[in-house]
Order: sequence, then structure tokens, then C-alpha cells
Amino acid sequence: MTSDQEQLVDAVPAPEQYIGHLLRRVQQVHLAAWTRDVSIEVTSVQFAAMSVLARNPGASQAALGKALDLDRSTIADMVRRMAARELLTRTRSTDDSRRYVLHLTTRGRRLLDDLRPRVEGLEPVLTAGLDTMEAAQLRRFLRAVLASAAAVGLLAGATPDTPD
Repeated sequence: MTSDQEQLVDAVPAPEQYIGHLLRRVQQVHLAAWTRDVSIEVTSVQFAAMSVLARNPGASQAALGKALDLDRSTIADMVRRMAARELLTRTRSTDDSRRYVLHLTTRGRRLLDDLRPRVEGLEPVLTAGLDTMEAAQLRRFLRAVLASAAAVGLLAGATPDTPD
């Protein structure tokens, strides 16, 4: 770190100088905005799961867990709860009885379609104070952090592949 970089970091008091602290606070903003503007019944992770299944009908439970970077017990619990709410079906694979395959139900697809505009409306809330280029740059930076974390084994799943 150069002297100028050290001065910039030192000018901000702890804990605000730490990226982890800022990420945690931004996640708090995301959660508050999600419950206010999107849903109190469907979590952002459940929305992400429905989005993945809409793109990949018949994905295995393991593949969904990897895409969302969730461990086996967490994904199994979430899938069980979503199946109980009839948002998806969970059936044994005909090719491998140890594997579960997942499909959105009609109810799940309708809910996903209903939530999508609200989720898209959340983007300006989360990027308030940033112009379009800064918001795109933030997405690129976050994807780079995720890709680096995956490369060193901190993430089990894939990184987002959607271009800005």
C-alpha cells in the first residue's frame, strides 16, 4: 500500500475502513429494502433459487446448491420448505436415485413472475447515489471479488455470469 492509500484508509475510522464491515451493512440495507419493497414471505435466496430453476428446469438439488453457494443441508432445508409451499417439485432422478431433480410449479413460476419487477425495482434503491456507470462498475467489482473467492476455494458455487 502506498503512502497516499494509507492516508485514505487512515482518514476513515474503524470499523468503516474495513470492506467486510461495509459489506455487512450493505447486506442489512438489502434485507431491509427487500422486506419493505419485495416480499416478507419469499427471501432473496428463494427468489434466486426460483430464477435458477426457471433457467434450468430439472436441475439437481446439488447443482442448485452450487449455483447459490449453499451447503447441502441448507439447500435441502430450503428446497423442502419451498416444496411444502408448492413453489417447486422435488423428485428422485430416474437416472440416479440418490439425486433429486427440481422443477418450478405453476404457482412458483407465477410468484417468480410477480416478484421479478419488484426485484428489478430494488436495484435503484441499492445503487442510490451512484450513476449508471458507477452501478455497473460496482457489479463488476463484486463479481471480481466473487470470482477471486471461488478461485481460492472460499465459494463452492459459480460466480454470476450476467454481463452489465
